[in-house]
Amino acid sequence: MAKCDICGKTTVAGMTASHSNIKNKRVWRANIQKVRVNVGGSNKKMNVCTRCLRSGSVKRAV
Repeated sequence: MAKCDICGKTTVAGMTASHSNIKNKRVWRANIQKVRVNVGGSNKKMNVCTRCLRSGSVKRAV
């Protein structure tokens, strides 16, 4: 579902702790965008996280 096709980043589960140290389960989801990407000279739709887009790991199709 929410997985980056470049770096493999996905959801992470953990616990939140309130001031009184009451623990609750929660999920951190990766910021995944569906983007048209230039791969090997052809354009392709991929699910990419915003960190890969910002760092230049992926070349956006124009």
